[in-house]
Parts: sequence; structure tokens; C-alpha cells
Amino acid sequence: MGDRLPFLGHKVGDCDRVGRVLEVLGSDGGPSYLVEFEDGHQGEVFPGSDCELEPHAGHEPERSAP
Repeated sequence: MGDRLPFLGHKVGDCDRVGRVLEVLGSDGGPSYLVEFEDGHQGEVFPGSDCELEPHAGHEPERSAP
């Protein structure tokens, strides 16, 4: 928890938004996530291919065994 999810604006005039993961709702640490945005709005998010989870500083993501 505490990881960041940046969402880039797709149209001219759209602002980029950053969400902070509050809770992992999916199984095995995957989507969906409960996210809080900079304006205080909270919602369930299923990130698309244009959104990459950024680990919280000091938090090493778990890796699958080969």
C-alpha cells in the first residue's frame, strides 16, 4: 500500500492525475485497487495498459519465482 498510480491525460486540456493505493482488492496483489486521488476522491481502479504501478519508496515489489 502507498504505491502510486499515475494516470496521464489523453486529450488536450486533460490534467494528469496521481492516485495512491489504499488497498489491494484483487487476488495475489493484482488489480483492482482502492485508490485515493490528490483531490481526496476515492474509487476502485482497474488500471489500463497506459498506467504503471510505481512502488512506494522503500517498498520492494514482490517477485514471482522463476
